[in-house]
Amino acid sequence: MARVTFKIWRGDKEGGDFLEYKTQVSEGMVVLDAVHQIQAESANDLAVRWNCKAGKCGSCSAEVNGMPKLMCMSRLSDYDLDEPITIEPLRTFPPVRDLVTDVSWNYKVKEKIKPFKPRKPDNEDGSWTMYQEDVERVQEFRKCIECYLCQDVCHVLRDHYKHGEFIGPRFFVYTAALEMHPLDTEDRLEDLKKVDGIGYCNITKCCTKVCPENITITDNAIIPLKERVVDEYYDPVKRLFRIIVPNKKKQDSQE
Repeated sequence: MARVTFKIWRGDKEGGDFLEYKTQVSEGMVVLDAVHQIQAESANDLAVRWNCKAGKCGSCSAEVNGMPKLMCMSRLSDYDLDEPITIEPLRTFPPVRDLVTDVSWNYKVKEKIKPFKPRKPDNEDGSWTMYQEDVERVQEFRKCIECYLCQDVCHVLRDHYKHGEFIGPRFFVYTAALEMHPLDTEDRLEDLKKVDGIGYCNITKCCTKVCPENITITDNAIIPLKERVVDEYYDPVKRLFRIIVPNKKKQDSQE
């Protein structure tokens, strides 16, 4: 048993500050355990969001000693308990109260992304033929628990506040899952370039580092999407093709 000091941010959208709490911790405890214990002992009105306590719901996202973490998966034994442990809400999103932030912006972003649009069935019974390698390619992206740690650490959102021009790594993963699906026929490349702001990402891989599901966000999602945009809009042959094709379609419609 050890008595540990925690500095927890308390406040709301009007402002706040860190308050200091001390509590006894024992072997095997995680940060969320300590927060709950502090709630019970000395801060009954401390607001914190959590649900499964198993690292699968993404609810207890916060910043522990300045790093975006799931509190339920952050063991106290990984920290220097002789020094205060700071816990604060995700900086990229507006605070609601204490450790709870308003992440509703993410839901609005997701609604704007073009949904899955399957091609016509390959077989007479209405089924499709798919290869296992195509299935496995997008399977990694389905592990996302929408904890938004990647959104929080991304400097485009965190430091430059480009929420109106940039959808963030979480939704590049979501878009990649759709774009790379072997049955999908929708075209999202124009949106990626002009609306979603994929050009802002300079592939620092900070999003990959904080992902609790170990999704290779940068290498397997963002870079392939960037390559598709470059191939579509900056390849000289395709640029010439786009100039010719619209005219041909116009002539066909007039005929």
